[in-house]
Amino acid sequence: MIKLPEVGLSPAERFALDVLVDLARLVPAAPPLDVVRLELIEQPPRDLRGWMAAGWGIDVADGVVRLPRAVLRAVIDVAGAASEQRASERDRYSRVPSSANPLVREGLERDPVIQRAGLALHTAARRAAGRRPFRAVAPWPDGRRWAAAFTHDLDVVALWPAFTLLRIAELARKGAFGRIARVAASAVGSAGFDPVTQGVVGVLNYEANAHIRSTWFILCGTPTLRTMRAGDLTYSPESARARGIIAQVRAIGHEIGLHGSFATLDHHEAFGEQRQRLEAIAGAPVRGIRQHYVRIHPGVTEHAMAGAGFVYDTTFGFPDRNGFRLGLADVVPRWDAAANKPIAIDEVPFTWMDRALSKYRGIEVPGAWAVDALALAATAREVGGLWVGLWHPNLTPALGFPDAPPVYGATIAGVLAESPFVAPLETMVQWRRARRAVRATAIASDGSVEAAALVAAAAPQFQLRLEDADGRPAETAR
Repeated sequence: MIKLPEVGLSPAERFALDVLVDLARLVPAAPPLDVVRLELIEQPPRDLRGWMAAGWGIDVADGVVRLPRAVLRAVIDVAGAASEQRASERDRYSRVPSSANPLVREGLERDPVIQRAGLALHTAARRAAGRRPFRAVAPWPDGRRWAAAFTHDLDVVALWPAFTLLRIAELARKGAFGRIARVAASAVGSAGFDPVTQGVVGVLNYEANAHIRSTWFILCGTPTLRTMRAGDLTYSPESARARGIIAQVRAIGHEIGLHGSFATLDHHEAFGEQRQRLEAIAGAPVRGIRQHYVRIHPGVTEHAMAGAGFVYDTTFGFPDRNGFRLGLADVVPRWDAAANKPIAIDEVPFTWMDRALSKYRGIEVPGAWAVDALALAATAREVGGLWVGLWHPNLTPALGFPDAPPVYGATIAGVLAESPFVAPLETMVQWRRARRAVRATAIASDGSVEAAALVAAAAPQFQLRLEDADGRPAETAR
């Protein structure tokens, strides 16, 4: 438990401190309680490597943890994406390029450094507690110490031979002529069949065998020749084939989210239109979104998403590499640096994507994709965080990816071998919102702690448990 400063913080500092305390799993306590208190101190700013080497500048005394204000500025820049919001650079898809990310600039994008700062704060609070009661919130449901989520972007439904030809052209530029021959043979063998739906069914079968549920993001605009040439909208969501895929996904209990088209970036009214259209097709609420080609204007697009009724976004991953774009493997609220205020939507950054390797890194051996996925999953597990993977269901032999489908099965098996909590993204967000809102309200004479789960009604399926200084289960938040 920890007592936070009540005055003297700017809105940005308050946001950053709340993020750190949340990542630390510390339970904020009411002022009268005799628990560890947090004080802010002045230290010169450092780069991220400097802060890591200095233990984030955290000082511990009896009943007190002192944290440099400059660390909060680093949290805002990375986890709040304030640094990216200030960037003027754009790539050909109007994205902030990865080179503008502070983690990439310091070569730290594969390390959830902000989450490590939260862990350092957790350790410091435990040391400072002394005779005082110490409690933290259990990280994930069912006694699990980390979490994993599997997601899919449905980019291809119709016109699959055109995608095969584009893929062959991509392979030709790489000189992968042996692979081209295998793709061509698979495509010819698929004539008269529907390899797109077969790919979807293959993914669903792997997940059914593993007893997991995933999240699927569906494009929901009207395709035109222009959108097709741009690589944006290529299928109608009302088509029989698209409806069939959505129905299969929904029937098994997977979550449906919106894959926001290019138009949403500059025409924000399209968010609501596409969401309503997809809900009518899916027959279920659509609360999550991921932008096609991860096209987002940080600090701006999220306002439009929230205004359209989305609860969470999962766009914040790198298009051209895998890693932790916001410096964490977890769910985090969004921040508007220009307006100096939070945005009413959560971010679930994705950690790993298949095409970041095959398209941007030139790695055409699918087995290497799984190695990369599991390496990042191990890092997420190390910090007690959430690994989010993105696998495209069109990665099949006929569409240009020989040997890829079994690799997805191997990736699932490798992740599950380490016993994460697995659920669709909306469930992850519900849990994290409930966990974030736990407050210590009283300490009994025997040292037990009373805690209130302020938003438990939003996640009634979960039991929010507290843990003592040794990580043993203690009280239940009510």
